[in-house]
Amino acid sequence: MEKTKIANGLFWVSIPEADLRIQCGCPADSVKHLMKKGLISSTRKGQVSFETGPNAILLSDTPIQNGIIANLAEFPVLQMLYRQGMLLPGHPNNTGRKPLLLGAEDQVRAQSQYIFRGNYGLCSREELLAAGVSEAEAREMMRVKLHFAFGKIRPTEELLDLRVIGKQGVRIAPGVTVRRKGTNRFQIRHGEKSVDVDLNLEPGEEYGPSYSLKPKRIRREHFSVIHMGEGDGWNFNKPCMGSIVCFRGKLYLIDAGPDIGASLVALGVNVTDLEGIFQTHAHDDHFAGFTSLMASDRRLKYFATPYVRATAEKKLAALIGMRAGEFSTYFEVHDLAAGRWNSIDGLEVKPLYSPHPVETTVLFFRASADGVTRTYAHLADIIDFGTLTRMADPAQGVISREFHDSYTAALLSAVDVKKVDVGGGLIHGNAEDFRGDPSRLKYLSHKTAGLSAKEKDIGAIAEFGSQDVLIPASQDLHTRPTAVQFLSACFPSAPPREIELLASSPVVALKPGTTIVPSGQRMDALYLIVDGVADSQETGNPVPFLLTSGTLIGEMCALTRDPSRRTYRARSFVTALRIPLRVYADFVERNGLRDRILQVHENRRFLQSTWLFGEMVSSSVSNRIAHAMTRQGAGAGSSVRVTGEPQLALLEKGRVSLSTGGEHFTTLSPGDFWAETSALHNAPSLFDATAERPCAYFLIPAEVLRDIPIVQWKLMETFRQRLAWFRAHAELEWTEGYAVGARTDGRQKRLFEVVRNLADCLDRQGARGTCSDLASEVEKEGSRLFAEQESLMRKRRFPELKHHREEHEKMLAQIRRLDDEKRLLEETRHRSVRDFLKDWMLTHTLLEDLKLRAFLSSRK
Repeated sequence: MEKTKIANGLFWVSIPEADLRIQCGCPADSVKHLMKKGLISSTRKGQVSFETGPNAILLSDTPIQNGIIANLAEFPVLQMLYRQGMLLPGHPNNTGRKPLLLGAEDQVRAQSQYIFRGNYGLCSREELLAAGVSEAEAREMMRVKLHFAFGKIRPTEELLDLRVIGKQGVRIAPGVTVRRKGTNRFQIRHGEKSVDVDLNLEPGEEYGPSYSLKPKRIRREHFSVIHMGEGDGWNFNKPCMGSIVCFRGKLYLIDAGPDIGASLVALGVNVTDLEGIFQTHAHDDHFAGFTSLMASDRRLKYFATPYVRATAEKKLAALIGMRAGEFSTYFEVHDLAAGRWNSIDGLEVKPLYSPHPVETTVLFFRASADGVTRTYAHLADIIDFGTLTRMADPAQGVISREFHDSYTAALLSAVDVKKVDVGGGLIHGNAEDFRGDPSRLKYLSHKTAGLSAKEKDIGAIAEFGSQDVLIPASQDLHTRPTAVQFLSACFPSAPPREIELLASSPVVALKPGTTIVPSGQRMDALYLIVDGVADSQETGNPVPFLLTSGTLIGEMCALTRDPSRRTYRARSFVTALRIPLRVYADFVERNGLRDRILQVHENRRFLQSTWLFGEMVSSSVSNRIAHAMTRQGAGAGSSVRVTGEPQLALLEKGRVSLSTGGEHFTTLSPGDFWAETSALHNAPSLFDATAERPCAYFLIPAEVLRDIPIVQWKLMETFRQRLAWFRAHAELEWTEGYAVGARTDGRQKRLFEVVRNLADCLDRQGARGTCSDLASEVEKEGSRLFAEQESLMRKRRFPELKHHREEHEKMLAQIRRLDDEKRLLEETRHRSVRDFLKDWMLTHTLLEDLKLRAFLSSRK
């Protein structure tokens, strides 16, 4: 029995006597790390070649660690099922023994759904129709899907052995048990031997890629393509296939593979520097970096066809518990029409449906300037033409000959630059198909191995960070305009002419590793990071603080004339504005900004010390929040209720107790927050907040936080945790606290009663007939209550009537599906129908009906 650390948060436990190889931890690109260490390698039995590797995966208890997704099991599972052959018919490794997926119940269930969506995407004709495809398209897409699924869409439970690990030992193989010793701490025992595995990351520790990337400098052009990935999900020396399209100085990512953050930093780009992302499909080697894009301080624009977006939404729903409609909280959605050119502020893109196991499109881009038009084609995860032709054979009847001909013609059309997937195998392309392609430049991508001599005659591998300029910029499209934008965020009260004066300061280019300001030195200039990533490190603190574009280095030292207490270095190529100290001092004095800068700086320092705002929030956004927040105070024993406009309360000093119905929930310390229901839903708080001792706190308008995905994500996670506690401790009974203050209260009280009766009935065995009658009564009473509420909303001109009507319809539809308990629980992610009913009533009452009460009260 042997334990080996592979990388941060990733361990390998081998028990040869039990034929057990456990991958402990499942961060992004874990397969590549195992390959790099030689724990996955090529072998053969007889005439069959295949790979070695794990046959069990132990998941992290916490799905996110240090802001990074901890569980991404799709590719490790694919490696076990296909590359090891454990699923393939007739393979010597297909012995009937299923790979093991181990972990906490919620994580095993989440990964099961995540893997299912990764295998199949949208899994029925109904889901495809709901995503906007036609009846004929849905039938053909389902034929394609079933073709790649060997004729059957199988739930994850048929492919994997799912085991929930608790405090008691769980047997996973003869003589082998696993038990949880604490959060993310496990003991694996075989006979008298045991090893302990700790999957917790240390503060400041990160999961990282299996490869290193040399920093590159990119240019902002009118239209160019920046190559940032030519590998696949198995090549441990390269990032996965991806590109950046630059248009009019703005950067648009194409797909987001694992460890996308490291690739961006190597290019001198931060997530917040991106304008948006185009998505081809949702396999993990093109998708796993999506959560890094969500951990941003603004919503990126998201471009995809509705059916690709639907797949992405369902994968994210499984992975992070995102609910229907929440995708637009994290991304600014722009649906693309398939098969035609879509204009995006002058950049045109045409997505074409591409046959694949999940919903996939290839993307064509074009842009024009001064009478010149240039084109780029991004052909990710295409299949080879031989496979496509067999699918068009009438004997198989998977695709039509008409589609075959139009699709291959489109892929072979002449463009200026074309990037082609030539990975081979069942679901990837073949370079030979493009030998006669008339495109000016062809890049071959998505390969594990290097190019063969024949392939090199067809195309080339693009070096990471190389850039093809299709239409050069005739002037600076980025540096000065962006500097003005950042300075305006830093000094919102300064007149535009004053901002322009600062922005006219010299621009400097800094190489990676350059010390911008050393600790202990007095400054003669400030530095505004316009492009690139830097870090600051305080003496004695080994953990550097990441600085992104928009950061103004030396602001306080310039005012106080004190030496710098930190060392600032360029982590990537950095473009910065060097503002001479005298120019800055005169600017501050002319505009009377000194006191306000000091106050905002203190506010910003406090924000950066908190869990909610201290991660991935750029200086420009921190400045916006710091300017908007207001300080409040409360004496010991005082209620600190948040009323009026939607706001978040953030504790600066003292302690605040949260309770409900006289039952204590938790005590908040400085840096903690409450009233997230107000900030998220404009609804009253779940809890009563009381100052345990004199305290100071900030109120932050919800409007300032609305378009900051990382903050919305954290608020939502906290809200769900608190709501879960509230539901567990609240009874399924109506109280005066739920009263809206209208004639509908009697009807609502009656609905609580019949829902409680139904829940009690479902708890009794053999009462199905009675339960069916009660379910019908719940639907009837719910319909009556909702009709009365909607009538009241119309009369009082309640602004959220449409949203409430949609919620009412959804709730009634769920009640009608109570007969199909298993499917209902899978869709709503509840453990029992009683939990569903309790959530059904309490969540709607707390988050929706009480909004109406607040509205009616404000109109009295």
